[in-house]
Amino acid sequence: ACGVHHIVQDGSGLEVATTAEPGRCRTVAIADARPESPVRMRKFVAYHSSGRTGAEELGFRVDQTLDRALHVGIEELGCLQEERVRRWWDIGDMEIGGCDEAQAMVRYNLFQVFQNTARADGHGFPAKGLTGTGYEGQYFWDADIYVMPMLSCTVPQVARNFVDFRAGMLEPARRRADEVGHPGALYPWRTISGEEASTYYAAGTAQYHINADVVWAMRKYVQASGDVDAIADPCFEILVETSRFWVDLGFFSERMGGEFVINGVTGPDEYTTVVDNNLYTNLMARENLLTAVGAAEWMRTNRPSEYAAVALRTGLTDDEVDLWRRAGEAMHLPWDEREQLHLQDDGFLNRERWDFEGTPSDKYPLLLHFHPLEIYRHQVIKQADVVAATFLLGNRVTPEEKRRIFEYYDPLTTGDSSLSAPVQSVMATELGLTQNGVEYFVESALVDLLDLSHNVADGIHLAAAGGVWMAMVNGFGGFRDHDAQLHFSPAIPSGWDHLRFRIQYRGNVVQVRASHDQVTYSLIEGPGCVVHHWDEPLELGPGAAATRRNPGREELPRLPRHTDGVRSQRTNGDRAAPERAAPASSTELPAPTVPFV
Repeated sequence: ACGVHHIVQDGSGLEVATTAEPGRCRTVAIADARPESPVRMRKFVAYHSSGRTGAEELGFRVDQTLDRALHVGIEELGCLQEERVRRWWDIGDMEIGGCDEAQAMVRYNLFQVFQNTARADGHGFPAKGLTGTGYEGQYFWDADIYVMPMLSCTVPQVARNFVDFRAGMLEPARRRADEVGHPGALYPWRTISGEEASTYYAAGTAQYHINADVVWAMRKYVQASGDVDAIADPCFEILVETSRFWVDLGFFSERMGGEFVINGVTGPDEYTTVVDNNLYTNLMARENLLTAVGAAEWMRTNRPSEYAAVALRTGLTDDEVDLWRRAGEAMHLPWDEREQLHLQDDGFLNRERWDFEGTPSDKYPLLLHFHPLEIYRHQVIKQADVVAATFLLGNRVTPEEKRRIFEYYDPLTTGDSSLSAPVQSVMATELGLTQNGVEYFVESALVDLLDLSHNVADGIHLAAAGGVWMAMVNGFGGFRDHDAQLHFSPAIPSGWDHLRFRIQYRGNVVQVRASHDQVTYSLIEGPGCVVHHWDEPLELGPGAAATRRNPGREELPRLPRHTDGVRSQRTNGDRAAPERAAPASSTELPAPTVPFV
């Protein structure tokens, strides 16, 4: 329900009329405005929503909110808003010395994430935020992977709201798993209520990795916030049901030497669908399973009564937890010995490479100009897939494996999805391909400012905005926390003087100011923590700071891409066709145990 109150002052001959009709309410104010007699209008708007409350009750709540707002007054409301935004900028802001353009682009994207998530209490973060009707306001896994990392390290209370939102989808996820023939829970690819809204299974339901994406985001939240209570409620039951799903979806293959295989899946790359053993899916599923094992062990020791309650409610047994461990440790990770390369899936190298040289720039995005079956039978990647896995689970892949993966798969990636550029930027920077990293950062930062996908009228790309934070903090700032410790290895682009940002982590606010020559770590708030400058641990007490030389990275020559011309046109302002035309759902195109904390 929406309520609006107008206060119109001054002007002569003032007439105000309000009309209401299905789908639209309108207030019209007519006055004689003159230079010496201006007309002032103050507009108060209140929104309330609930899936469990009737229209009459929602209307009553709106009236109450408007009455309170009118009583407080617009000046006081403005002060409260200013303080809320100031507190957020204190932690969320970044400073880029020497490049005003980059500074403006970054702040625009950071603010988009802030204003589109700040009041999502009890709800998720739609792909377009609150800025447009694209995708009918539905949620995707974008929010878990691209938005939650920033929120967990800047406004953890908002991230916790999202964790609870995902937990509220557990019952529909259980029903969805049953619909597709498995026990446990299967989170939807596209949804509002928790029910799957996608009708195209190949690029929708087959993206089983979303289960693991949900768990990955929850784990990152717990690591960053230190909120161990969230392990017991609501995370553990989600871990139980998603792990139960994985071990039923896959099996131990005798032909693969007893390895655990997962067939008939689609990874993040929607140009390669329904394949056997997508590497991203298998790596993330393994992390899901071993995280569940670690959480079960933690619960038995630290929360035995809550563990017993979940076990009773779900039928969990010790044998089942052991099965998760065995499946995770035996997970098949496709590898080609001749190429010394992790494969995107078992059959990826058996496909013919896409004819990039013979594809005109006006034929991108490919999904709008070629039949899906033509795309699916080729080596061509819509968005980072294996490369994304090397970022999200970077501690599970060696530096040499990361380099080989990036060199092979990045040139095959069209970037037809705005989800691609952020992780490409992070990994390019980590590997010393700083020029590539900057180009991908710019592409992500400008996707809405220059309307690169020609669909900003449908709303912004919220995940890309969150991805800008990742490109800055995880990429140029070199931030990693795979072991729940703060690690930094900054690599500052040559055109910048310095980069400054803050991270809120387990009750501490740490500021990092990195230049080409040195890095200073300062504890702004909190009792103290350890940060790792490259490989050196530094202990920071209250109000303390430590400065070290920045060794930087060896900068390598730029890696060419097959789609260089296309992506250059995008960032130079040429308009591309929509990456996804925000279609209606009926017309979609196609190790050792991991501790939880």
